[in-house]
Amino acid sequence: MQKLICTDKPTFDKFFGSRYCENAEYTFTNLFMWREMLNLQWAVEGDVLYVFSTNEEHFAAWQPIGAQDKMQEAITKILRVGEENRGERQFRFVDVEKIFADELEKYPHAKFNITAERDDFDYVYLAQDLINLSGRKFHGKKNHLNAFRKEYPDAKYLPITEEIIPKCREELNIWSETHKRANPDDPFIGYEQAAIHEIFDHFDKFKLKGGAILLDNKVVAFTFGEKLNSDTAVIHVEKADQNIRGIYAAINQNFVEHEWSDMIYINREEDMGIDGLRKAKESYRPIKMIEKFNATLEKKLSRSK
Repeated sequence: MQKLICTDKPTFDKFFGSRYCENAEYTFTNLFMWREMLNLQWAVEGDVLYVFSTNEEHFAAWQPIGAQDKMQEAITKILRVGEENRGERQFRFVDVEKIFADELEKYPHAKFNITAERDDFDYVYLAQDLINLSGRKFHGKKNHLNAFRKEYPDAKYLPITEEIIPKCREELNIWSETHKRANPDDPFIGYEQAAIHEIFDHFDKFKLKGGAILLDNKVVAFTFGEKLNSDTAVIHVEKADQNIRGIYAAINQNFVEHEWSDMIYINREEDMGIDGLRKAKESYRPIKMIEKFNATLEKKLSRSK
């Protein structure tokens, strides 16, 4: 197994692009952003991509990516790797899709305790809903957007380019420091800040699309994402000055309208069980949720080879 580095992107893109994946976890950008925090390692064997992560409590396997007829054999290999590397930690599968959870259910050599992780479910919306904000169900969102446009008629939307990335970094630092002061015991904020800076270091290489809103030549909101599958874009990051009324509605609507109007769906990832974030994501009326499952080994039924 090896650690994840920037130049591994073509390998991961090849595997992720070989299938219709709705789970936002399975993009190289997401894995790269969180590789240090999750202690990610990976390997390719038998034309299957394997990804593992570790912390003090768990040795975790992610869903293997490869042909469906290779999944049973992949489970056997993963269990062997887990047994050899977990030490005193518990082994588990994390953030797997329903199709792989079904493979675990029918695996003949072990029984798994499989649980749906609601906090990790991805929110998926119709792109045209996010662009048009039509109808009564989006009345509040449209009001916020109109209020922003009325109060800030000189606001300008621009795609993220090398020229404005420094201004995006400034807004990121302001946003992060504000939230660190409000949540001094939350290490996630610092991890995310460093991860986004690193993405900006390689923005073109990652083939991302980004957008920003500028007021008085200052970035007050930015976002970026990428194509997840043939009809879906995933939004990885969205940051804005929360003191500006309607700014989140504005960056959301502008980004989808300018960059993703050719997509059917927009995946805005999970809410991580954060009440405010869940309320915000639900308020945009998702058309579907992408289920994710964790699984722990309950018992071995027979020796797998």
